[in-house]
Amino acid sequence: MRKFFLFFVLLFCCVTTTLQAQEKYQATWESLKKYTTPDWFRDAKFGIFIHWGVYSVPAFASEWYPRQMYQQGSDEFKHHVATYGSQEKFGYKDFIPLFKAEKFNPQQWVELFKKAGAKYVVPVAEHHDGFAMYKTAYSKWNAFEMGPKRDVIGELAAEIKKQGLVFGLSSHRIEHWFFMNGGRKFPSDVLDDKFSDFYGPAREENETPSAEYMNDWLLRNTELVNNYQPQLFWFDWWIEQPAMDPYRKSFAASYYNKGLEWNKGVVVNYKNISYPDGTAVLDLERGKLAGIRQLAWQTDDAIGNNSWGYAAGNTFKDAKYVITNLIDIVSKNGNLLLNIGPRPDGTITDEETQTLLGTGKWLEVNGEAIYGTRPWKIFGEGPTESASGSFADQKKPFTAQDIRFTTKGDILYAIAMGLPTTNTIVKALGVKAGNGTIASVEMVGSTEKVSWSQQADALVIKPSKNYPSQNAVTYKINLKK
Repeated sequence: MRKFFLFFVLLFCCVTTTLQAQEKYQATWESLKKYTTPDWFRDAKFGIFIHWGVYSVPAFASEWYPRQMYQQGSDEFKHHVATYGSQEKFGYKDFIPLFKAEKFNPQQWVELFKKAGAKYVVPVAEHHDGFAMYKTAYSKWNAFEMGPKRDVIGELAAEIKKQGLVFGLSSHRIEHWFFMNGGRKFPSDVLDDKFSDFYGPAREENETPSAEYMNDWLLRNTELVNNYQPQLFWFDWWIEQPAMDPYRKSFAASYYNKGLEWNKGVVVNYKNISYPDGTAVLDLERGKLAGIRQLAWQTDDAIGNNSWGYAAGNTFKDAKYVITNLIDIVSKNGNLLLNIGPRPDGTITDEETQTLLGTGKWLEVNGEAIYGTRPWKIFGEGPTESASGSFADQKKPFTAQDIRFTTKGDILYAIAMGLPTTNTIVKALGVKAGNGTIASVEMVGSTEKVSWSQQADALVIKPSKNYPSQNAVTYKINLKK
């Protein structure tokens, strides 16, 4: 009897080991297509992106200042020479000691993000400039050893997790391959061998990255995963280089397997064609999709109109823009990752703060129609055309006549993208549309009885004199089974 028991124990162990081995991802597209976007991401809908780095010190034009200051004839080049002197005597590296972050308070940051209604936070770990905002074994040019002399990513990771949000991060390291190449074309500190470990490789954009550089990219990203355990890893566009194919696959397989090890769902964000559909989550920069995408996707957009990082003279989106575009994106099965650009001392601008708080105030009332929802049969209706594609801001504002739909279980939400002063007409819910008979209509956040009628051609809702929130109103609709 004991022999049979031992036999079954060994057999169980072998089967379990085999099943575990089958669960592991391999560095092939076939294996990576077994990936499933985790529910936390699909439910979260709204996250905060943070572009904060040395580029916030010159605070001129945009976060691409470190590249443009070495591009002869550019506004940044002229500004730099006029303000700081020649690039040979004062280069980008010389901004690092001025990046002090003396007022950086991660607790206050995360408290603000929670008030904004965000569910995940994605600080930039390293931008194109090559300065790491974390403690790393691969470069001395990092925020722990220079500038702030703090592990910014480590501190944020700890605080974000402590306050119950999901921690992610981004790496733009691959673009550093060419980012500082303008400094090789005239006398500048980029040519000084003492700083080659910071400015280099500074090659041309049309040159294929070397195997050494791509291996370094993979090592740095693996270090970030191991040290900070992000549940989201965001990549910019340039990882789509054909030579990066095996490195992209290797990273995704390793990262997804880490997610299995942590027993946490993880997400890779990519742009354009870096990953095949279904192997990671598509991200569109400053843009949207025209309709519902069956696979989860994301928009990354900035409150700042001109720069992702802090820059003097930047203009900003207001809460209404953010709220209505969040609604539009969510109705199409997407998430919004909204960026802020803190000042070099670690404070967040008043304009960005007010936009975040305004967004949070709306979500506090209407969040049930956003968080944890899924798309309906159609995303919406109305007269205003939605922007579509990358780098496509919503130029024409949405109105109260524009309706967007979301669902949660048996509940249908119809969100008017403004505060109606006349009847709200929802054609998709008319009797002839065939989408069901309406049992009840409520206004989310209000006890006021809604006056409505389901007519042949539309659901007609009379306007209220006392809406529970600004910028958009949500109707909660029960359909008879």
